Amino acid sequence: MNCEKQMSMLRKIQEMQFVAVELNLYLDTHPCDVDAINDFNCAVQMLEKRKKAYQDEFGPLFNFGFGGYSKEPWQWAMGPWPWEM
Repeated sequence: MNCEKQMSMLRKIQEMQFVAVELNLYLDTHPCDVDAINDFNCAVQMLEKRKKAYQDEFGPLFNFGFGGYSKEPWQWAMGPWPWEM
């Protein structure tokens, strides 16, 4: 397993989550800012792509509900888990 690549992909996911959360908070007080809405939608789209790429290569980020389907063997048990990285 390529730990450097896995860590890099997780970092990029975290960065995009930060961007999405910050834009979300901004939009709570500026709901008519069209540019911010477009930036938020772009960030969410990029976040989904990064999560999918990570999960396709390294397995699920969550044990259920968000991670999609598991390959065989049961991938969630095949650590390290994302928070152990």
